[in-house]
Amino acid sequence: MIPDHKITEIYFIIDEFFKEFDNIIREHSLQDAKTKKRDRKFTMSHSEVMTILLLFHSASFKNLKSFYVFYVQKHMQKDFPQTVSYNRFVELQPKVCVPLAIFVKMMCLGRCTGISFIDSTPIRSCHIKREKQHKTFKDIAQKGQCSLGWFYGFKLHLIINDRGEILDFILTPGNVDDREPLKCMDLHKRIFGKLFGDKGYIGKDLFEQLFVDGVHLITKLRKNMKNALMLLHDRIMLRKRALIETVNDELKNICQIEHTRHRSFDNFIINLLSALAAYSFFDKKPSINLKNDIVDENKVMAA
Repeated sequence: MIPDHKITEIYFIIDEFFKEFDNIIREHSLQDAKTKKRDRKFTMSHSEVMTILLLFHSASFKNLKSFYVFYVQKHMQKDFPQTVSYNRFVELQPKVCVPLAIFVKMMCLGRCTGISFIDSTPIRSCHIKREKQHKTFKDIAQKGQCSLGWFYGFKLHLIINDRGEILDFILTPGNVDDREPLKCMDLHKRIFGKLFGDKGYIGKDLFEQLFVDGVHLITKLRKNMKNALMLLHDRIMLRKRALIETVNDELKNICQIEHTRHRSFDNFIINLLSALAAYSFFDKKPSINLKNDIVDENKVMAA
């Protein structure tokens, strides 16, 4: 059950965002005086549609239809008194796609604290054995490989801080190297300080490029590489890199960013963006206590 105060909080923030968004669009839109356009209001506002999408990713339902039909329309009538049919609700979703993307980038990202973690997680479109038969993401999704084996779909590249807040993200096809978003897509433009990643981010050129931009990339060494001196604090923080794995797990198992029931690319993007937005409203996110954790690790190493 979603608390009433949480529903009110999410709806208020989204509604205030849409008021500002609509004003900006109205001021900068080119209008032809000769052509008249109908400005008919929908039964459900864009704020209500986006709120329901975020609430779905905060609940324990596995699919949107069950959540909308059996929970929203039956148990949330006081919050959404005028609901439309599920088919009509699906038709209204693409209308909030662009505002949702802007909302995530402007309202849902955290602030860099100087300590950041980076990782990529596969977003599977279908089982790897059905990649040749898959048509929804044909020529968009690609075959890639991760630590769990081969997959067909996309990669979600995430950067988080030590509080578990998402700092930035990029979606790429599954065959894109993990280092490419840092090299060519400016994934690191919102961060500074130290960035901790796995061995997949090892690269001399990448290290030098990030260092010039004010980011110190720290990774573990491969077995065939020469050993290098590392600060004790950096060694401890590398052990805490599992924090971003926990965030990926919550995004997949709680926010439902990965499933194979998509029927269009727009549906896939809306599902992903609304899941990331819903995660930002979580009261309790995975985090690390820098002072206590470092002291405990120092005691263990000293012993």
